[in-house]
Amino acid sequence: MSGEHASRLSGKRVVVIGAGLVGIATASCLQRDGHAVTVLDPAGPGEGASFGNAGCFNGSSVVPVSMPGVLGNVPGWLADPLGPLCIRWRYLPVLAPWLVRFVAAGTPERVQAQARALRGLLKNTLEDLAPLVRTAGAQALVHRVGHLHVYRSLQTFAKEAPGWALRRANGVAWEELDADELRQLDPSLSREYVHGVLLPANGHTTDPHALVCSLAQALQRAGGTLQRTRAHGFLLDGGRLRAVRTDAGDVVADAAVIAAGAWSRPLAATLGDRVPLETERGYHLMVRDCAVEPRIPTTDGEGKFVATPMTGGLRLAGTVELAGLAAPPNWARARVLLRHARRMYPALEQRYPEEQITTWMGHRPSLPDSLPVIGASRASPDVFYAFGHGHVGMTAAPTTGKVIADLVAGRPPAVDIAAFRADRFRRSGSPAPATATRSED
Repeated sequence: MSGEHASRLSGKRVVVIGAGLVGIATASCLQRDGHAVTVLDPAGPGEGASFGNAGCFNGSSVVPVSMPGVLGNVPGWLADPLGPLCIRWRYLPVLAPWLVRFVAAGTPERVQAQARALRGLLKNTLEDLAPLVRTAGAQALVHRVGHLHVYRSLQTFAKEAPGWALRRANGVAWEELDADELRQLDPSLSREYVHGVLLPANGHTTDPHALVCSLAQALQRAGGTLQRTRAHGFLLDGGRLRAVRTDAGDVVADAAVIAAGAWSRPLAATLGDRVPLETERGYHLMVRDCAVEPRIPTTDGEGKFVATPMTGGLRLAGTVELAGLAAPPNWARARVLLRHARRMYPALEQRYPEEQITTWMGHRPSLPDSLPVIGASRASPDVFYAFGHGHVGMTAAPTTGKVIADLVAGRPPAVDIAAFRADRFRRSGSPAPATATRSED
């Protein structure tokens, strides 16, 4: 947006809670609309889930995690030490209500509706990201070379037919590759793979952390503020926002956005919205000075992990561990990724010294139906939600930012956000009183 246009807007003081890509992209879109933006986060930009993900911008990621029949796969995944899912059994009593909702979300009708909603949010991700990247001078960090899925058998590929049908129904285009075509595309792949699917419209970043930091620096150069503090509530007066309450004191604001990822649930609760947000703990392992550099990001259809070429080496990212926010990491989950990758790329069989390997664990903010929460809060038309993006946080961030900017400005959003309402999980007629601090308290 031009500076002349922005100057004609009645700029607001907007506080964005969360400095991951969703938060920083949202703050950037708000700033381009002429608002004075402050970002709050106890950590630095991009140091949460945005730091360690697979770095993919996949507009094709419309398939919900809960699909018809997924429950039948869970026992096998849990029994397999190399499987893509792990549950800490001590956490199960806390997790049980979320799991019930997760299974209920996997009906054919709900899955089709969820896929349509996701496609609307994801399909223009690279186009919506481009102006932010240009302003930050970070074009070298974003690439549009596609994404590859590989399978060791046609039977494995056939098991994923419902997911591919959902993609096709939502306008996602792809090319199927046989074994010879796979070798031509990436000679480093194992000859065990006999089938592949290339999604040419997808993209990725070679350094997610550097990308978020670049956008944050551009935000600051244009007058935005970053404060390293934790938000814990809101000061409301007759339903209108007056300030965001933080560990460092109140921050005066006309509007606020909760984009705190896996830590968003208690903030939404202060506003009367009981959102069943859970954390899927994800791991990555990076090999520096690696003998293998994939041509493009590649997903193993059985292991459910992604290998992405990055500036710091080969990143292997994936797995889901359900254990909450407080449990210590299980680094064996990260090491599993290297064992998988050695089957994918035979050249990885050589032994790497420990100083070439780093591991990481982070918290995906996930809702049972694989849809984020985007929109106004129950308690105030001045506080908005932008959290719960699960596996598509990187992809959804730019468009989420545009939607929030539209809502703050009072414009109809370009994307239909009805499916992302916070109250979609609330039982009809059940009370959920707002508990945000009132100015008269």
